[in-house]
Amino acid sequence: MTDIENSLFSKDNLLAWCIVPYDSKERSPAERIAMLKELGFSQYAWDWRENHLAIMAEEIRVAQENGVRIRATWLWVDPNTDEVGKMNAGNRAVMDTVKEAGISVEFWLGFHENYFDGLSDEESVAQGAAMVAYLADEAAKSGSTIALYNHGGWFGESENQIAIIKAVDNPSVGMVYNFHHAHHEIDRFESNLQSMLPYLKAVSINGMNPGGPKIVPVGQGEKEAEMLRILQDSGYNGPISILGHVENVDVREILLENLKGLKAITAAPGGS
Repeated sequence: MTDIENSLFSKDNLLAWCIVPYDSKERSPAERIAMLKELGFSQYAWDWRENHLAIMAEEIRVAQENGVRIRATWLWVDPNTDEVGKMNAGNRAVMDTVKEAGISVEFWLGFHENYFDGLSDEESVAQGAAMVAYLADEAAKSGSTIALYNHGGWFGESENQIAIIKAVDNPSVGMVYNFHHAHHEIDRFESNLQSMLPYLKAVSINGMNPGGPKIVPVGQGEKEAEMLRILQDSGYNGPISILGHVENVDVREILLENLKGLKAITAAPGGS
């Protein structure tokens, strides 16, 4: 790749992801924003567990004061706690906090596999579309949008997400594609990408080896260099997500390792 600074993989197009629960240092909002700025990130996606909800409003404030954008935040639908017309307390708190802060985000939406248990493809699309349509309406109250997040199971297959998006028929609904949840379809990446492009809001990259393991640093897999070349050649121009997704490790070190791996790949002669 040439012209790295102005490419798809330039620092200002990168966003950090999986950096709140996956941080052995359990940074405060101020410490997390300082870390992101030190590493050169101007945007990130906010993931959470229930114990992080109390700091969300503070984190939004600190991010805004420091010129760091919270581009997205996580939502997780579980059939035991969520239904059309009713979100669980955590999801509701996240949406309400975003609205009260006066910001808009992409809500990256995952579904528990049980949500589609026992359903045919047609029934799954209809059930998923009903929930997505409801959440899209709720997100719109803060000027926010929904992006479907491949997280395994029936819902994690790109063709099923696209079927849901078409059924919802709301142009604000898109999708996020995660390399680390897609090892099983490495060989289909190029054809899948062409189908996803009209809806694709973000791509989360990872080292990729057929069959896994799930998390590998960028630059240490067999396939991600070629996948990144395909991604760049496709004309995709949305953000690239850099993972901090490792348990019990300082997330700064994981982000830095992935940034170094990405730089090595993109700077290599003939590389992607």
